[in-house]
Amino acid sequence: MQEESHKPKVGISVGDLGGIGCEVILKTFQDSRMLDFCTPVIFASGKTLSHHMQQLDLQLKFQGVQDAASAIDGRINVVNIWKDHPLVPEGKATAEGGTYAIKSLRAAVKALREGDVDVLVTAPINKKNVQNKDFQFPGHTDYLAQELGGESLMFMVTDSLKVGLLTDHVPVREAPELITQKRITAKLKAMEESLIRDFAIRKPRIAVLGINPHSGDEGVIGKEDDEVLKPALKKLIDAGHLVFGPYAADTFFASDNYRNFDAVLAAYHDQGLIPFKTLSFGKGVNFTAGLSRIRTSPDHGTAYDIAGKGMADSSSFTEAVFSALEIFRNRTEYEGLTKNPLQKVRLKRNTKGKNREK
Repeated sequence: MQEESHKPKVGISVGDLGGIGCEVILKTFQDSRMLDFCTPVIFASGKTLSHHMQQLDLQLKFQGVQDAASAIDGRINVVNIWKDHPLVPEGKATAEGGTYAIKSLRAAVKALREGDVDVLVTAPINKKNVQNKDFQFPGHTDYLAQELGGESLMFMVTDSLKVGLLTDHVPVREAPELITQKRITAKLKAMEESLIRDFAIRKPRIAVLGINPHSGDEGVIGKEDDEVLKPALKKLIDAGHLVFGPYAADTFFASDNYRNFDAVLAAYHDQGLIPFKTLSFGKGVNFTAGLSRIRTSPDHGTAYDIAGKGMADSSSFTEAVFSALEIFRNRTEYEGLTKNPLQKVRLKRNTKGKNREK
């Protein structure tokens, strides 16, 4: 009898309990067909999830397990990180909401690091109420970089648009100081590597947006593009990398120029995320590229204004799950091919055979 194919384990952190995290998670897995693709492992508590199901009038069955390694295929698994049901008011940013969000996140990341889950999907947190003496990060990305290692890249992705950031959650006035030739090179190489191994794009073409308006207009509106960005790009181009730019950010997306490239690197947060969310909101996924493990999240925040009202759209969270699974498959296949030279030889022979037949 043929052995059943492995269903990837998806670790899930619930985010801020005062936001819509639990709602979008439960709505995603209300569709039982999701269990055909993966084995979900939610890090929270059965009481918390039962409370949200009752409030939202949702009917799901879940399996309590001691740890992620004990997760059962075909079930929604819950690892009880806390036993009680914390009374966190919905629709508000509270210290308790942040505390439980980090408890869930820490447990999920530990399971990911130790290989007990294959990928991680995180529900939204509030960047302010998670701050404490043990957690002083501006968001998921920086924490994951510390815990998992690698050159992290905030990468917003859909099938047709992928936007990465040179600088992410930093004040606008600090962004130019952080943009160095070394950083530009590292982020572009991380993006290129991710496009190859995570998205199966063999020779990715990457567009780079200018730092200043009109990319500095030859030094009239700032010198950073001429003195920092262009020299870094030239070195990469001379080394054979398909990077292009810098392009003026104000017309790049409006002219549909982004369709000519596999990905776009923006200089700072809003330069990249405003056009991305305008074009893709509800369908986009936040992927932390460049790490040793795979993490995705929806492209929205805690949405306190609609929390607890049953109005949250789970589309982006569902996309985050599917994106994590696709990236996992692509990365697994890529690692298998690059580690097995005999398989590469066979592929070359097959390719040559096909060419001869044409």
